[in-house]
Parts: sequence; structure tokens; C-alpha cells
Amino acid sequence: MAKNEKQTLGITAKKEEDMPEWYEQVVKKGELADHAPVKGCMVIRPQGYGLWQNIQDYFNQRIKKYGVKNAYFPMFIPEAFFHKESKHAAGFKAEVAWVEAKGEDKARYAIRPTSETIMYDSYSRWIRSWRDLPLRINQWCNICRWEVQDCKLFLRSREFLWQEGHCVYETEEECRKEALLFLEEYRKLIEEQLAIPIIKGMKTTKEKFAGAKETYTVECLMPDGKALQVGTSHNLGQGFGKAFGIEYIGKDKNKHTPWQTSWGFSTRLIGATVMMHSDNKGLVLPPNIAPLQIAIVPIIFEKTKEDVLKKCEEIMKELSKNYEVHLDDREEYNPGWKYNEWEVKGVPLRIEIGPKDLEKKQCVIVRRDNGEKKFVKLTDIKKEVKDAMKEMQETLFNKAKKNLDENTLEIYDWDAFMSAIKAKKLVKTAFCGEVDCEDLIKDKTGGATSRCIPLDKKGKPILAKGKKCIHCDKKAKYITYFAKNY
Repeated sequence: MAKNEKQTLGITAKKEEDMPEWYEQVVKKGELADHAPVKGCMVIRPQGYGLWQNIQDYFNQRIKKYGVKNAYFPMFIPEAFFHKESKHAAGFKAEVAWVEAKGEDKARYAIRPTSETIMYDSYSRWIRSWRDLPLRINQWCNICRWEVQDCKLFLRSREFLWQEGHCVYETEEECRKEALLFLEEYRKLIEEQLAIPIIKGMKTTKEKFAGAKETYTVECLMPDGKALQVGTSHNLGQGFGKAFGIEYIGKDKNKHTPWQTSWGFSTRLIGATVMMHSDNKGLVLPPNIAPLQIAIVPIIFEKTKEDVLKKCEEIMKELSKNYEVHLDDREEYNPGWKYNEWEVKGVPLRIEIGPKDLEKKQCVIVRRDNGEKKFVKLTDIKKEVKDAMKEMQETLFNKAKKNLDENTLEIYDWDAFMSAIKAKKLVKTAFCGEVDCEDLIKDKTGGATSRCIPLDKKGKPILAKGKKCIHCDKKAKYITYFAKNY
């Protein structure tokens, strides 16, 4: 029975040959998510939600130190609110799902595609004086983007989970500074916890958020050569404040319109983590964020069963002080089946212990990322586990960084640019910044879009001094990254 089940459990598609099919199998067989009976939607399973909870727990602690407080606002947005900011309404027109009210309430409500409008109505009542600023609020919620037809688990679906921070300031300087501050917090989360290297930048005019003055982004490059946007932070300017009547009495006793930011990431982070690190055996999850970090597998024989299980329980109790640990003491499956299951589910470390190990006062530690086995004295197990976790986290990041570096090309010739895009590279080049030119680049390359304008150390977009646009040959304005994307 175990042999047949193992064949069912394993991944049949190859990452390097059929990325979409491989990804779907890894997510499903790793028990992260499944397709819902509702078209375009997904079910997040406990393993997947455990990843999301760990991301939440980490990020809540990070934003708390800046005075950000969590709140919750309705998912239904009055149609009148939605149309108050014209650019915002136009930008989301195709994505909104509407609810028709019954009875006396004849209004129409949008199911939130984002929460600026419903939140800023409240802000217009809460903010009265400069003493009320800065106001920093975040919410964890679900979002609906109805134009999505086919669900790509975690990457693109009609409904998904995210966080969205919405802050209000007295000055543009403070507003822009904190828009970049939270972008840096995204970098720390994605690089240090998810082990994915990113590029921080500013979106072009075409790609910026509807209604924003400036949109900043964190972009990563997947192993198949496609870029993935994994977080954005927006300087919204004063447009929403004016549209929703948000005013405050300043220190000068006069009325002023404040400056606002919004910033968010979603469960797409899980999809990015899966694609970046996983292999043809299944999930590979970074230790810092894995919901289950260690699986202990005892080698059970009837005569030594009691002693082996007792030692396993002792190890689990000790390691559980610092890690999420599971003792797999099921007797209906053999050790080989269990090894395969924990590999498919991406548990960072596996600890094996049998009667011979007991005699030698040792165990075997196996790393999920490279399959490396190490015989470890039981007295050294805490140190060895700590070292293995740290090394695996670093190895995953370094491997992903190598992928980014080796597949990023700096090019200023159109023919070479076209060849690089065809070869699925991330291209750094000079660009005029014009919307019409960007549309033509996308059309001629079969889908390549600007990913971002990289930032200098002061957070300002890098200018293309003395260079011409890669496409139109006019004077270039910015250095810009282009690639095909998810």
C-alpha cells in the first residue's frame, strides 16, 4: 500500500520543463491550497494559512514599533464613495464586483478591490487637528478582483488575503519618507524571512497605482525568467484627501489637506516562496517562515519501540522550546513513506533516530534543501539544529540571488533588448517614461512590461543621464527594468 501511495504523493511534473503544472502539483500536494468550487477562487489549507500567519506575526511586530495599529473596515463600499476619486475609480473599473441591495436600501455596493475609499470616509471624521497626525492604520483582510477568471493558486485569484496600511501626514516630506520606510520593511520581510532577493524601485507612469502620485514596488525574478511584483507602497499625495474632505487645523490655525500613503502585500508572497525555492520532490520552505520546521521520524522495531519513542519524545520536548516540531509516530506507514511525505510538504529539517542510533547516542539530521545527511551526537543536537537552520536559510537566499544576478542584463541596444526578453531575462535599460512608448514595447516584445525604476541610496529614481530610450531613441529619463511577468 505504501508504495502506491508514495507514487500518488510524489510530484510528476518537472520544474525546468513545465513550470505551471509543476507549481500546481507542488502547492496542492504540499497541502498549501486547493481550487474552490467558486470560479477563480482558492481554498487556503492549514499548511498554507500557517505560512500566512507566520508572515502576519513577523510583520505585525515590525510595524508596531512605528506606531501602526490594526483595525478593520467593511468589505462593502458604497458606489458613491468609489467614484469620488476619478482616477482611482477608472483604474479599478474592470475589477470591481457589485452587490445590489434589496428592500428599502436601493444602493449599489462594491466588494472592496482595495480600501482607500471606505477608510478615508472615516478618516474625514477622525482627523480634526495636527495633533491627530500622523495617523497610521493597517488592516488584514480579503480583497476581490473580479476580472480574474482562472485561479493560479496564490499568484492570481478573484479573492485573496492581504495587508493594507493607510497613513496620514502633515507634510509631503514625511509622507514620502514613510512610503519608502515601509517599502524597506517589505524588503526585510521578503529577503530575510522568505529568502527571496528583491529589487526596490518606483513604478512608471503607466504602471503606478490608480490615484497615486508615486508608486514604489518590490520586484523579484522567478526561476522561469518571469518577474513578480510582491509588494507596493504608494505616495497618494493629496488627491484622496481632497476627494473625501479630509482636513485638519494646523499649528498656524488654518485648514490644510494632509498627505497620505497606502502600502500592501498579499498571499502572493506564498506563491513566490514556492516557485523560488521548491524542487521536483515538492515544497522547500525557508526555516524562518515554515509553519512546521522539524519532523522527527522514529525507526520502529517491536523490541526497541518503547526506547526509541521515549528518546524521540525527549528530543521533541527540548527542540519545541525554539521550533515547531512534529513527532511522526504513525505505525501504519514505513519510514520511507514518511520521509517522502515530509519532503513533499517542505519541512526544513528531518530528524531520524532508530535503535542503532540509540546505541551510538546519535541521530541523523537531514536538510530538505540539499538532502544532506549528518550524524549528530544527541548532546549536540540543539547546536546542530540551530546551525542547520541558519545555513539552510542563507543557502536558499544565495541560490535565489545567483538566479537574479545571472539573469539580469544591462542593455542599451534594441535588437539585444529583444533577444534578451525572448531569452526570459530581466533587462536593465534606459527609458523615456512615456506611456505610449511603453505600450509599444509591450506589444513588440509579446508582453514585456516595465517592472520598476531602481532607486538610489536616498530613495530617488535613478536617472538615465546622457542616454537615449531603448525603443523610441528620444532622450531617456530613467534607468528602468523590463521583463515579462506574472
